[in-house]
Amino acid sequence: MASTSRRRLFGLVILALVLLVVGTVGYVLIEKWSLTDALYMTIITVATVGYGEVHPLSPAGRFFTIFVIIFGVGSVAYLVGLFSRAMVEGSLERIMGRHKLEKQINQLRDHYVICGYGRIGRAIVKELDAGRVPVVIIESNPAIIQRIEEEGHLYVAGEATDDLNLLAAGIKRARGLVSVVSSDADNVFIVLTARSMREELFIVTRASEERSVGKLERAGADKVISPYEIGARKMAQAILRPNVADFIETTVHGQRGLGLAMEEILVTPRSSLKDVPLRDSNIRRDLDLMIIAIKTADGHMIFAPSADEHVRVGDVLIVVGKQENVERLIKLLGADVTPYVPKS
Repeated sequence: MASTSRRRLFGLVILALVLLVVGTVGYVLIEKWSLTDALYMTIITVATVGYGEVHPLSPAGRFFTIFVIIFGVGSVAYLVGLFSRAMVEGSLERIMGRHKLEKQINQLRDHYVICGYGRIGRAIVKELDAGRVPVVIIESNPAIIQRIEEEGHLYVAGEATDDLNLLAAGIKRARGLVSVVSSDADNVFIVLTARSMREELFIVTRASEERSVGKLERAGADKVISPYEIGARKMAQAILRPNVADFIETTVHGQRGLGLAMEEILVTPRSSLKDVPLRDSNIRRDLDLMIIAIKTADGHMIFAPSADEHVRVGDVLIVVGKQENVERLIKLLGADVTPYVPKS
């Protein structure tokens, strides 16, 4: 509908320009006026400003003026009306769209607030989308906001350093916040502000420089990630331990097409695994899955747990195996897949 209105508006603009040209040429040919006088007469006639005739008109000139008035004034009036309508409809559409967006954000619970939608922010949102984790993005760049709208993500337009924008993104109801703006100083401020607003909020942030890590941790970040350091380590592992690197890439990111997955599963009170030793769980036999570690409820990490290790409520099982088998385990146990490691 909007495109139809734009085409109609464009057609009327072309018609108005044609009338100006026809009117100007007509006065030049009929009344022998100069180009300037003819254009001026055409404009004041179409605009109905009532300045009077530039020069006395001949009978032919008067008939021609009637023609200009009938076709020109009506077209221009309709053009002005259509233009005003388009502006009003566009404003209403933006207002209604924003209202709908705010309503959707207000309905969210246990989502993640992503501060910054640069290359790292986009990659994070892509991964969280794949894990069906709801997100709200805070971004101030108009060009990037347009891209966010096209991709269909929920967002708040503005600076993430502003308390009001954090509140608008639902930080009071969020499960966590990820701050990946380009400036370490802004990340420190965002983390500090978010921590003061929600003491229990899980906060992850990036550090461009090594000296910023300590500042971000003191500001209240639970996890501080250095993309450059991680990239360097990954490249070094690809050289030193290529097979290990391939295995990790396969299980974590599934890029080799083998369907393997590494998942963490929270043991809840409704889980059939609670207080059961791994030996009797039959996870290995029935689902062909390996439990490579258990993070206990008190934060202790047990690597390669023995068959006698008991699974208790609040533990997080780190499992490796085929994706479909992992999903079967989740369904069988009625367990929760946690998108982050809970704080110790």
